[in-house]
Amino acid sequence: MKIAILGAESTGKTQLAQTLATHWKAQGHSALWVPEVLREWCEREGRTPAPHEQWSICQEQAQRVLQAPVTDWLVADTTPMMTAIYSDMLFDDASLYDFASAHQRHYDLTLVMALDLPWVADGLQRDGPHVREPVDRLLRAALARGALPYTVIKGRGEQRTLAALAAINSASVKR
Repeated sequence: MKIAILGAESTGKTQLAQTLATHWKAQGHSALWVPEVLREWCEREGRTPAPHEQWSICQEQAQRVLQAPVTDWLVADTTPMMTAIYSDMLFDDASLYDFASAHQRHYDLTLVMALDLPWVADGLQRDGPHVREPVDRLLRAALARGALPYTVIKGRGEQRTLAALAAINSASVKR
């Protein structure tokens, strides 16, 4: 099962992705966490990307999932959809949405993180708490335009993990 975790910055995507992969591995399943390309890119380059660099980040995020080994569980710590959202918001460039929406269809389930966690500074790719609501609105609108279903995950710590597992179990039963 392929699970996409999306949401504004500092909403717990990475923590949840790692926790889910660890949870399934502890149960004896094969599980893979696909990390966020943007985070690695910013650390490597020492800056945030320019508008012309968004496309390559978008493509790399997609390729990591498409080229990942087959596992029982794959958890993507964001997808090209988030690159498209930020490209639109920061650079007024909506050109990545079609690719992002098409790629999003590769996932069995999309989890969108609620804005109920406190914002925490975390490296170069953080714009600040003021961008979380606009990003969340753009994300939900893009998913709606693409007729891409999603489940919102709320709560802190173990509560958030249990909410995600409940959504995943529900989706697994429907498959």
